Amino acid sequence: MLGRMTEGAHVKDEPVRQRILAEATRLFAQRGFESTSVQEIVASAGVTKGAMYHYFDSKDDLLHEIYARVLRMQMDRLARIADGPGTLKERLHRAAADVVETTVANLDDSKIFFRSIHLLAPETQKTVRAERRRYHERFRALVAEGQRTGVFSDRVPAEIVVDYFFGSVHHLGSWFHAEGPLTGSQVGQHFADLLLTSLGAGDPDE
Repeated sequence: MLGRMTEGAHVKDEPVRQRILAEATRLFAQRGFESTSVQEIVASAGVTKGAMYHYFDSKDDLLHEIYARVLRMQMDRLARIADGPGTLKERLHRAAADVVETTVANLDDSKIFFRSIHLLAPETQKTVRAERRRYHERFRALVAEGQRTGVFSDRVPAEIVVDYFFGSVHHLGSWFHAEGPLTGSQVGQHFADLLLTSLGAGDPDE
């Protein structure tokens, strides 16, 4: 009985957490992280400060979670792609296209984070960088495997290939627009094609 009550309470409370995150994301995007107060967030979300601090320790914690939820989703998708069916070229191409498409689909979250990461407390920055590093390492493992097995050219070290690719991904927020000529999926396909071409792999279907 207690277990069912606890689970029910969690389901009932979850929209509050999501509402706080949604309003924080909107306000950070409009006004910037520094210029947005906790009071403005809770007033916009229609909750008390006590309710916010039930879910988040601080404004830093909110900013961290805005990006972390996207990164968790991307990590889950990368793991499924990397361990899924297909040749190594096909899996790397899918992984590269996916990270672009999911970044574009959550562009406000990513723009807010990369614009404000330097404002986080040092320990929070350290945690976030470690989380990002785990994603990059999983992605890099696909490139390194291809280089070891001769599927990809090893002329450029895997670390540089991956850093260059993600530098372009992180730059999406400065130029991509939903009303532009290309969709996120199309941009993802182009980025993935460029990555494979840079590795001497050509068409992933060949």
